[in-house]
Amino acid sequence: MKNFELFLELTRLKKPIGFMLLFWPCLWGLTLAHQFSNDSYIFLKHCFLFFCGAVLMRSAGCIVNDILDRKIDVMVERTKNRPIASGKISVKKSLVYVFLLCAIAFLILIQFNLNTIILGLASMPFAFSYPLMKRFTYWPQLFLGITFNYGLVMAWVSLTDEFSFYPLILYFGAIFWTLGYDTIYGFQDIKDDEIIGVKSTSIKFKKNPKLFIELSQDEDIKLRNLANRAVEQGIIALTEDNTVFKFANGKKIMTVPFDQHPYGALAQYFKTDDGVDLMKSLTKKLT
Repeated sequence: MKNFELFLELTRLKKPIGFMLLFWPCLWGLTLAHQFSNDSYIFLKHCFLFFCGAVLMRSAGCIVNDILDRKIDVMVERTKNRPIASGKISVKKSLVYVFLLCAIAFLILIQFNLNTIILGLASMPFAFSYPLMKRFTYWPQLFLGITFNYGLVMAWVSLTDEFSFYPLILYFGAIFWTLGYDTIYGFQDIKDDEIIGVKSTSIKFKKNPKLFIELSQDEDIKLRNLANRAVEQGIIALTEDNTVFKFANGKKIMTVPFDQHPYGALAQYFKTDDGVDLMKSLTKKLT
């Protein structure tokens, strides 16, 4: 039981957000590629396989990260008690776990078509070299974005067996999504990282983090969130049939086009000359 607890700690399986951040892009790629008018069995099967692969590779990646960072981790308050850094488990035994996890992940990978298998094998250098990036560049979070969202393209190819620019567009956006959230995450270690001498976007943009994070995130997502919050607070209202936005006094703001999501349409309206003033007013009221 003690060894099992140690394994869970080593692989971070008690913190599922890690493997979910790896799985979500895979799910996006599958959803983008799948024609839902067809039988959903293949879609659900691939979802299951990619989920298992995400759990396994995230676990293996955590161990490799801890092996490469063991001398750094002992100097950082947040990481000094990790199993390898604290000496609870040896590097040799940890490498055995990495081999077993990767072997099982490979068995999952070969269930897909040849192009997906090639893409999966090509991702290995990225997956296991990420921990080294912070020693050489202030942009390890960008490298993490490239690595963590790689499954999006793999998922697309696993269903279509072809390459296309469609998943690449989403992949490019997802990279900046990761760049934003991991920069936020990195702020907790700034003091220790600067003393040790490792690099990150958190350190590079520490004087103006808000601007950098805003620039790296999807503007439309923020605008949709603004619209949703305004409705929740009762500042504006959406009719029951989801076709018209109104002010609380009943004055009409806009009609939602029949082929658009209401909040997506309002987000686009915020970008117009009339909508900019409304956006500024709502932002002021909600802050």
